[in-house]
This record gives sequence, structure tokens and C-alpha cells, in this order.
Amino acid sequence: MNIQDIHNLFLQCSSLSIDTRKIEKNSMFFAIKGENFDANTFAKEALDLGALFVVIDNKSYYIDERTILVENSLQTLQELAKFHRSYLGLPIVALTGSNGKTTTKELINVVLSKKFKTKATIGNLNNHIGVPLTLLSFTKETEIGIVEMGANHQKEIEFLCEIAQPDFGYITNFGKAHLEGFGGVEGVISGKSEMYKYLAANQKTVFVNLEDPIQIEKSKGIKSFTFGVKKQSADLNIQEITANPFVAISYDNFSIESHLIGLYNANNINAAVSIGSYFKVNESDIKSAIENYIPANNRSQMMQKGSNEIILDAYNANPSSMAVAISNFLQLHKNNKIMILGDMFELGDESLYEHKVIVDSLADQEQALCFLIGKSFYVNQVEKENIKFFETFETFADFLKNFKFDSNTILIKGSRGMALERALEYIS
Repeated sequence: MNIQDIHNLFLQCSSLSIDTRKIEKNSMFFAIKGENFDANTFAKEALDLGALFVVIDNKSYYIDERTILVENSLQTLQELAKFHRSYLGLPIVALTGSNGKTTTKELINVVLSKKFKTKATIGNLNNHIGVPLTLLSFTKETEIGIVEMGANHQKEIEFLCEIAQPDFGYITNFGKAHLEGFGGVEGVISGKSEMYKYLAANQKTVFVNLEDPIQIEKSKGIKSFTFGVKKQSADLNIQEITANPFVAISYDNFSIESHLIGLYNANNINAAVSIGSYFKVNESDIKSAIENYIPANNRSQMMQKGSNEIILDAYNANPSSMAVAISNFLQLHKNNKIMILGDMFELGDESLYEHKVIVDSLADQEQALCFLIGKSFYVNQVEKENIKFFETFETFADFLKNFKFDSNTILIKGSRGMALERALEYIS
């Protein structure tokens, strides 16, 4: 069966799933092998749960005419997504970068949805499986698609662009994330810039932050829409940015007061405003969309527990995002500051060095009490009265049983694997 025939069957289905726990009636199920399981074994269960068709790549699990046997289910899913994207022919905005992808994607979505029927990547389904699933969620009713692309090694963004075929692209930044897979910062820059290469080769458009010299350099020669602070030459000129702690931005004709914390979120907002401006969304609608957006899922959330004000940013962390989060936190006009920081993962050979850099930067300040949690921080211990080290979260939790939080402003940040939101139950 060729990909067009599979696509015709897909159009008869209500949805597509790779997880039998999320099967919907009349859906199409793709049996994608995982590291520890063979999803072909769930084909019959998927049909019993109401799937209209199942796609498998192991003939031992063929059931009847509702079973589509292919050579490789994952590859077929990717080919189907590419075919479906061409079939729909809708404009697609793609974004990647080291930090801020998901927040920026959410902001772009709320802005563009003021004028268009949009659909965007759900959560962080941004890899070689998530991008195809996103594309296959678009329908004839979708007017603009927004696709987040994540990568932890070279050629991945190139591959995802070939599937999604974006018309517009934005790179949030080039930071110290996934250093192990990319082989260092230069590898990160090269890997993320694969989006620029695709857009250039296909005469498409890129959105460029003129405050980032790497973006300026890498986007040369590509049709662009730009934004920058006090840059009259920019397509979107920004007058002023403040964050104490919420980001407020003034543009030439309007201003925005957001619910996002930290100067590092300003570029996320500016990108969304730029894209909204490009697509001629009314300024009043752009303002309303951004001001009504409330972050969730442990991403720069502001919350109150007892007398304590908490900035919860425990979804992810790398050296770049950690440094800007700390810098922003220290400049807040607040008393009784505490930082609860966890290890940063996927840094490879650079891990100990990058954790040492963070420790050294904290040792030079006395504005905040710092709790550093995890093995990589622990091996970089220094004797400082305002810094306490804990090898595991469990030892930190034992310490907290006898520690009283009272009228503190608290930053909680660490990699997802540290699950530092667990500290919230100890803050009263």
C-alpha cells in the first residue's frame, strides 16, 4: 500500500494515536516500537478499543483488512505527515532554539488565534515523533499551523524541516543546551541553524531578533521580519522592557503588561508580537492575547504559599537559562530571597565545568540564600555561608523538615529530571 492510499484511509479516521491508552473511536493507531516494548503487540487491543485501522510493521500481528502492514511504522508515520502537510498546503510557522521554545509557541498561538483558526504543537511533542503527530492533527479547517521543533543532535532540525516544510521560522536563541549530543556550543549553533538553511533554500521567511548577533549573522540573505530595542530599522521597534518581576514592554503604538516573569521572557513575547504584526493581527488583539496568557506546567509560574512568593521554573534547565534566571532573580527588588536550584542534565563532558560556573557566580553574591541540589552541584562545593549543598533531593527534603520559610521570595529551577516542584510541599 502506498502513502497516498494510507492517507486516504487516514482521512476516514477521527484522529491518530500511538498510545492505546488514548485511543478514540474510529481513529488510526500506529504501532511504534519503543526501547522497552513492541507496540505491534497492541494492534488487536487498539481495534477492540475502537480504532478503525492499525498500522503495524510486524506481520505476526496481522489481524484482518483493518491492519495496514508496512516496512517501518515510524518511517511511514513521518512520510504520512509530510504527505498530509502537502495535501493541506496551509502556511506553517516553525520554531526551535535552546530556551523558550514552548512558551514562545504558546504565545504565538494565542496571538494568531485572535484572527485565524490555528493549531499548534501540544505540550513539547517536538521530536521525530511529535512533529509528525502535530502535522497530522491539522485539518482543512486549520488556517495556520505552529510547529515546535526540538533537537539534541546535528541534522535533526534539517530532518524535521523536510517533514514540516515550514513557510516561516524563528530561532529563540543559541544556548548551552544538549551540549552532549551537539558536541559543544558551536554544534548547537550549527544544529539550530539548519532551520535557516531550509528557509533560505526554499525562499521562505525568518523572524529575527536584532538583539542577537548570531541570529543576525546566520539569517543574512534570507527574507526576514525583524524586531529590536530602539531600532528604527526594525519591522517591530521596541521602546522599553522592564521585569519586576513581570515583563512589561512598550512598543511604538501600544504596551503590554504580561504575567510572564523575567527579562528572559521578553524575547518570547517580542517574537509573538512580531509574528502577529506580520500576519496583521490587530494591536489591541495582540495586547489582549499576551496579557491574558498565564504560564503553566512549572514554566515561570508565579505562586503564593503562605507568606512566601514563589517563582516556579522547574520544567527544564541548562547553563544559559539557569544563568539568566539567576541574574533576573537577583535584580528583583525583593527581600529575603532564596534560590532552590537543581542539577542541569545532558551536558556531557562539560557538566562539571558548567555547574562550577554557576556555583562560582553564586559565591560572589550575598543577596540570596542558595540551596543547590544534585550530584553535579555537590562535587563543586565551596565554603560559603549563603550556599548549602545537597547530593540528593531526599537529603534536601530532610533538611527542609526543620527549616522555616517566612516571607521569602523563592526561585525554584532545575532540569525536569530533578522534579524540584516537590519542594513546594515543604514551603508553608
